[in-house]
Amino acid sequence: MRFQNRQVTHQKVVLEIDFSGSIWGYTELTVVPATKDLRTIHLHSRQCTISQVSVASHQVDFTHHDPLSNLSISNAQDCHNHLELKRRVYSALAEGDEGELSISVPREVIIRQSGHATTGIASEAATPEPQTPGLAAQPSAPVFEFAPITVRIVYSLRNPADGIQFILPNESSPYRVPHVYTTPSSPDAARCWVPCIDNLWEKCTWEFEFVVPRYLEQREASLDDDDSSEGEYPTIVVCSGDLVEQVAHPHNSNKTIFLFAQSTLTSVQHVAFAAGPFHVQTIAADLSTAEDLSGTTQPVMHALCLPGHEALLSSSVASMRAAISFYTSEYGHYPFGSYKVVFVDDLPTQRFDSATFSLVTVDMLHGEDSIDQVFESRHCLSHALACQWIGINVHQKAWSDTWLVNGLGLYITGLFLRKLFGNNEYRFRLKKDMERVLEQDVGPMPPICQPQLMDPPDATTLPFVNLKSPLVLHILDRRLGKSGTSLGLSRILPKLFLSATSGEMVNNALSTHSFLRMCRKVSGIDPRSFAEQWIYGSGCPTFGFSASFNRKKMAVEITMRQDASAVKYHEGNEISRQLMKPVPFFEGQMTIRIHEADGTPYEHVLDIRSPFKRYEVPFNTKYKRVRRNTKRYLARQQAAQAAAEGDAEAAAAMDMVDMGFGLEVWEKEQERENWKVADWTEEDEQNMSGQTYEWIRIDADFEWIAAIAFDQKDYMWVSQLQRDRDVVAQYEAIQVLAKNPSAIISSTFTKTALVTNYFFRIRCEAAQALVTCAIQPLEWLGLFHLFKLFLRYCYEPEDPNQDLFTHSYIPRPNDFSDLAEYFVRRSLLRAISRVRFTNGKTPPVVRQFLIDQLRYNDNTFNPYSDALYICSIISALGSATVSTVPPEKGQFTSTDNRPTMDVQDEELLKQAVAEIDRYRSMDRLIPSAHNVVTIAALEFYMLLGMAGLIAYDASVFFPLTREGNYTQVRMAAFDALFLTKWYTPKIMSYVLAILAGDPSRAVRRHVARSVCQSLALLVTMGEMKTSAKEAESLIIEEDGTAQENKKERKSDIELLIKALRKDREVGKNEAIREFLVPIALAPDADHEVRWWLLKLADLLIRGSEEAPPKVTIHLPPTPVTEVPPPLPSVKLPMKQRSLKAGGATIKSPLTLFTVPSKLKLSTNSNTTIDPLATPAPATPATADHRRLSFQVPKPPPPKRTAVAKPTKPASTKLPKAQSSGMSVPDLKACRIALKKLQGNKQAVLFLQPVDPVRDRAPNYFDIIKNPMDLRTMGAKLEQGQYKTRFDFEADFRLMVANAKQYNLPNTYVYNTTLAIETFFERQWAVINKTLEKSAEANEQRTQPRAQLPPPVKPPVPSTPVLKLPPVAQTSTPVHATPTPSTSVRPMIKLKVGGATSQNGTPPPRPSVTAASEATTSKVAPKPKGRKPKEPKLSEVPPPEPSYFDDGSADLLEEVIAIEREKDEENARKRASAEAERKKTHVRDKEKSKDKEKTAMPKLIIGKRKKEESLQDDEDEMLALATPAKKERSAPSTPPIAGPSTVAHAASAAPSHKSKSATPVPAAAPIAVPTLKLNFGKGKSAKSAKPTPAPTPPTVSTPEPARESRSEPTRKKGKEREIPASASTSVSDGVSQPVQVPASATPAPTVPTKRKSPSAHVTPINEKKCKDILKVLTRLPDAAIFLIPVDPVRDGCPSYYDEIKHPMDFGTMTSKLNEHKYSSMEDFAKDVNLVINNCRTFNPPTTYPVNCAEAVEKAFKKEWVKAMERKLPWNEKRSLQSMLSRLVQDPISFVFREPVDPILLQIPTYHDVIPKKDARDLRTIRQKLDADKYDTVEAFEADLDLMVSNAIVFNGPSSEVGQIAVSVRDKYRDMLSGTSTKRKAGEKGTPQPANKKAKVG
Repeated sequence: MRFQNRQVTHQKVVLEIDFSGSIWGYTELTVVPATKDLRTIHLHSRQCTISQVSVASHQVDFTHHDPLSNLSISNAQDCHNHLELKRRVYSALAEGDEGELSISVPREVIIRQSGHATTGIASEAATPEPQTPGLAAQPSAPVFEFAPITVRIVYSLRNPADGIQFILPNESSPYRVPHVYTTPSSPDAARCWVPCIDNLWEKCTWEFEFVVPRYLEQREASLDDDDSSEGEYPTIVVCSGDLVEQVAHPHNSNKTIFLFAQSTLTSVQHVAFAAGPFHVQTIAADLSTAEDLSGTTQPVMHALCLPGHEALLSSSVASMRAAISFYTSEYGHYPFGSYKVVFVDDLPTQRFDSATFSLVTVDMLHGEDSIDQVFESRHCLSHALACQWIGINVHQKAWSDTWLVNGLGLYITGLFLRKLFGNNEYRFRLKKDMERVLEQDVGPMPPICQPQLMDPPDATTLPFVNLKSPLVLHILDRRLGKSGTSLGLSRILPKLFLSATSGEMVNNALSTHSFLRMCRKVSGIDPRSFAEQWIYGSGCPTFGFSASFNRKKMAVEITMRQDASAVKYHEGNEISRQLMKPVPFFEGQMTIRIHEADGTPYEHVLDIRSPFKRYEVPFNTKYKRVRRNTKRYLARQQAAQAAAEGDAEAAAAMDMVDMGFGLEVWEKEQERENWKVADWTEEDEQNMSGQTYEWIRIDADFEWIAAIAFDQKDYMWVSQLQRDRDVVAQYEAIQVLAKNPSAIISSTFTKTALVTNYFFRIRCEAAQALVTCAIQPLEWLGLFHLFKLFLRYCYEPEDPNQDLFTHSYIPRPNDFSDLAEYFVRRSLLRAISRVRFTNGKTPPVVRQFLIDQLRYNDNTFNPYSDALYICSIISALGSATVSTVPPEKGQFTSTDNRPTMDVQDEELLKQAVAEIDRYRSMDRLIPSAHNVVTIAALEFYMLLGMAGLIAYDASVFFPLTREGNYTQVRMAAFDALFLTKWYTPKIMSYVLAILAGDPSRAVRRHVARSVCQSLALLVTMGEMKTSAKEAESLIIEEDGTAQENKKERKSDIELLIKALRKDREVGKNEAIREFLVPIALAPDADHEVRWWLLKLADLLIRGSEEAPPKVTIHLPPTPVTEVPPPLPSVKLPMKQRSLKAGGATIKSPLTLFTVPSKLKLSTNSNTTIDPLATPAPATPATADHRRLSFQVPKPPPPKRTAVAKPTKPASTKLPKAQSSGMSVPDLKACRIALKKLQGNKQAVLFLQPVDPVRDRAPNYFDIIKNPMDLRTMGAKLEQGQYKTRFDFEADFRLMVANAKQYNLPNTYVYNTTLAIETFFERQWAVINKTLEKSAEANEQRTQPRAQLPPPVKPPVPSTPVLKLPPVAQTSTPVHATPTPSTSVRPMIKLKVGGATSQNGTPPPRPSVTAASEATTSKVAPKPKGRKPKEPKLSEVPPPEPSYFDDGSADLLEEVIAIEREKDEENARKRASAEAERKKTHVRDKEKSKDKEKTAMPKLIIGKRKKEESLQDDEDEMLALATPAKKERSAPSTPPIAGPSTVAHAASAAPSHKSKSATPVPAAAPIAVPTLKLNFGKGKSAKSAKPTPAPTPPTVSTPEPARESRSEPTRKKGKEREIPASASTSVSDGVSQPVQVPASATPAPTVPTKRKSPSAHVTPINEKKCKDILKVLTRLPDAAIFLIPVDPVRDGCPSYYDEIKHPMDFGTMTSKLNEHKYSSMEDFAKDVNLVINNCRTFNPPTTYPVNCAEAVEKAFKKEWVKAMERKLPWNEKRSLQSMLSRLVQDPISFVFREPVDPILLQIPTYHDVIPKKDARDLRTIRQKLDADKYDTVEAFEADLDLMVSNAIVFNGPSSEVGQIAVSVRDKYRDMLSGTSTKRKAGEKGTPQPANKKAKVG
């Protein structure tokens, strides 16, 4: 990242504020470089005008570019370009993350070291040992500090759009108080007002200096010294940090300077300020707290508001001091020095929290006469204060941890509110929140923590996360609280905040993992299962319970069923299921409470481990009749009788909640009749008396967020409602009883609402539930009870027997002193308004009742405001006026939507509207708080207008939308306006003008959001019609005559979009098309408004197609594996050309010949054979003509002519897919593989190219330079861009590698990639085996033709024309291998090698294409020589017409025949080779010491190595086979350039391992510079034998011959075991440079070091080596090391002059596959050789060297893991058993757990015993299980350290010291027994055969 090369440790900001909209000043950043090479400093800065930048007092150059302020598209006037604008916004956001301001560091600024080293900042990823208390960070390597430099930036701001909000008076609001503050208007708001590093995790200390006018009221005040003449309110500045001083300006007396300092490290995102003529109120210290009575220890707190709100400030912040006292006592001291809260206008959010400072909207202010707003305001302000602990001081470590930070803040806020409002309010709020979570978390909502997401939480899901998070923490606290002595989160949170304050928490960043780890340490419970279900998973369980009593077993049988709705939601959608992770089944413990017959509650715990289970809960009461005779029951009966007589004390002793049974109103028969109280029947009484228990409570401890349905009798629920003291239990009982309305239930609800001992919210819920009993079957008993309850607040009727359904309810004057009665009264109003007839209308008496409440409301003597009470009446009246049944619509109904109304309805409607108009007029004259009455009136008009009851007149709402009205009123007016036909041109222009320039950001955002949402509502409401055809189909459906076999109609969303786009007034609206894109393009557009406008454009306007981005602009300068297809060379003959070496042109001695079409070479190479070309002499790839000398007789002309004829039409009909030479079997195989891949369910993500916008990956093409997908692969396959199936395989692996590189492990995409890769590997293996079997079958059919006798007459049809394209790339390096004269079957070999000429000058290297060497050995060798009549074999009947024979089938058959022939030859040679091997072994052993210094080391170890080298020689010869290799030659031709003394070279022919030899390098194309054709066999078995010693420079796998740079006299790698006479008899010394690969020619010193007898040699572990190579090759930096260096391709012609021992990872992989390494050290030397070669050839700090350093770092890390020593399995098991028995021994109780200094009250423990040396048995067991011990001695040393710690801290004579000595004797005795058994076991196998090997 660009910001990692320096760190900002301090920042000073000096600003002068002009309240006309300007800010200017400078900022100084103290930058500490992380490297001496720092030459550019990147900072974030938007909107600022940078005028000057200096670094260390030197003015420097800088570049400032704000991409968001400079948005542009190709044509801003074309509205169809909105898609282009969206992509530009994405790009601008991504570009801005890298920094908008770049500052150059001049050379005059010298970055010096500060003279000392530091350990650096501890890694945030460091996790302490599980046994170590606390969160101590692991020490890191010393890092040199550099002296800091100061960067000074002078800048200014003028009318900023983001970050700073100026509130100024204007024409519509001339009396507005001017002020300015920082606003969270956008995610990058911080960089909008100060240049900085805008990152949450970049912190520094701060210093602020603000210069402001002294007064704002009179800017032109006289010079009189009397301050009072200048105004009442001076300008105040409030800022994050502590106020240092306030001084007068030294040069201008009309200005004041405020100085602030923030000494705590703080992010710029947590810095804010506000300036204006604020009224300041000091929040006094709470002297009643347990703190110092002087109040000095309590932080200073201030509250500020604008003039005019002073009266509201005191009551609004009254609870702030109590809140900070609570937080301080529970969670530690306040992390900062002071706290300020400022109430400002037009804040876009409810609150903006920063360090020591909170900005709150003025809407949170309320007076002393407010009731409802007290709850909201206190919750808001107490949460703001809680965020200072968690959210500001402690913040999330990653964006996925946001749930934890937000949840903890809300959780501790809830705990304070519990103290403030009571436990009942707290639990009731939790229950309500839980219900909201259950409504939302049914599938669409994601988990609250998604570690795979790196972006901030989505704004649409963040409210849900904030809702669910504190509930999850609550149930976590409940579960932890049941673990022994743990107190739940009340003990964990103080430790968490203490670690942040003390500095133990790294960067004060809290992660989910560390929080759960702390929970595990404190409570001893592993929360992983809980986290997987509730934190990392989505959804909530749904339980169904039923209970029955089993009299035989005396137990209650409880049946439990669990269901998960979220899982059903995602059924059939694998992608969403993987992303959302719905939990199919929740596990845990649930507490149930059975209230048995004698009234005693018994708790039982159900262990839920399956979706269905039946539990048997034991019953304690012996027999049901005991309940009537027990003393406890009799005592309760007596208490109930006393309570009924009015004895309150007896009633309290009875422990009953429902006091209504003791009230006179329910005991007198007359009153019971007046209230129509219903009683239980005799049958019910008998059933109740026969029950063995009163009721059962499920989840009694509130430990689950679950929907629980429990089936029990109604009278049991009534008992729970009346007798359970828990408000949650009472609420649950009301919810269940409301589903079964009856007269008894109605009476029960009435009692509940009437009895004051119930919590007032339970009384409100009971009143709401009475609506369910207000139905015709019950004769409207519920409505009667509602009226009867409300009659208490009205004047009593004169007639006691007055019918309540005809009575006029005249309310008494309001008196809200009893707050509980106030809430019950409002709830009764809402309940009465919900009563309905079956036709959906309310009874007229209800509407008249509500009108009377408005008409006769009297609040004259009420000490509280009745504004919200009036709003409740207005809302209830609107609800009652509108019918709940929509009017019928159809073909034969009237088009008028106005419902039918009678005279009474019209009269009531007229009265209702008149009352609403009256209250609206009153609110205009005497405004209510926040104009809530006007807002309620607007909502009333809107509701009736939508119902068609009144004319929906936009002129009513339009004036209230204008600027100057209260913000909430404007929003309500816009809501009503958008439900009319607002899209007329004039109103649309007005709406767009609001979006473009309204001064209120909150209004602009609300309007932008409503514009999009209202269109969907209008279509749904039918205001916008779809096409006539669709309307007709709807009519037919309603008529019931629709045909069943009709076509499927489009989805609702498609129809909606179609309707909107075709609508002339919406989609074709000229105002939208003209102004929408320019408004979104404006530099001062609000970011949220811009996104809503782009969404509106997506709905209404079809976007123009954009050209796909050109990926080529992202290609790096390094070579890539994907190359374009070569130009077709079938019809273009290559002219003869010569290659120059040493200045002389060498003519080719090759004789021209042609090849039949059936032998056409089908490879993935650009080296092709053209059978139609005019014969021309082929040009060799080397300058030495003696190495190319051979004689081939010309074939008869008729043969060539006859073959050429059938080839011509075949070439003209060549399918396009085979234009690059792919064989038919390969083409079919690739098509089959592609079809299976596309059909796989895991391949959904790979079916099409990545779209950065669609796939939300804006930086994809910055990371992935070579994209690939299945669609592209299919296109390349059909266009003939693949030469073999291995090119197809390489592209697939490129696609997989891209996915793994871009996506983090364990993410959904990464796991899907692994799945599709595994599927491909399986299918590809089957395809390869099928093709191999097919080739073998073809070989069997052509066996007579392939088994040719030793050719006496060498007829060769023609000479192939080798076409060498300019691209120099091959994949498989090939060694030169001369052929001896005794060859049974001569062959043509394509010799590719870096041979030197005689004068030592490297020859020129002609180009060979990348894929020419990547094919398998089955296709590679092409037979050239045949019998004279063999060409007739090509005239056999052709195959099926669909099969195109390109010659590859015959080629395969002949190659396999040759291989089998060579296998038989090898079998005969092995016997003689074995005898010679033994002789050679003895001879080499005697000469090994001398030859190590001058020649390649032999390392011939035992018989097996000799046999392997012999066999490997055959493998190597097969690996040398390339598509240009020919295996026919005249036997009479003497071998050229080969050792003539070698007689037996038949074993060097390709062996049977060829099938697996070449597919490996097919995926990594590389370049080979030189080309050589040679006839005959090259070497004998001994000369071709590779070296088994795996020294770094020794590579016996096929290497590019270009690497051969050794002198002619040096001994070759493959001739190192040939006697001197044989090695010196090479003809003319010509073959020496050709036959010696560079990999086999090491420096003399390398083998000497390897053979050092003192060196420790670790036997090779090929699996570990392959794992290391797998890790290294996957590194992005390892791309240049995967294949050998090509001087031509890579532009380094002198590479092999400087690098004598080349090495690469591809070569190492081949060596591993061929078992060429004998020790791990040899493997490591080769890796180091790769890295050292890179450093030797390339200058420091270049890209290759940087890559080498990255690879070396990764290798060292993996090497340590690979070489890590572990205990043998049997020893580990023995020690584990011994440790288990030691833990079980009572003597070890002191050492079983880590020492907790807090719990044991020994705070100085770690001062004596360092944390790193602390040991205990659990820690030692964890280290033993994690293989941290490599020897038993290390294990014993930890035990000794544990005992030593105990003796050191406690003393040897203490009790603990004596126990420690006893424990030491105990485990030493055990270890002695373990040692004896271990020694005995070492003689056997390492794995124990039975359990007797354990200790004991």
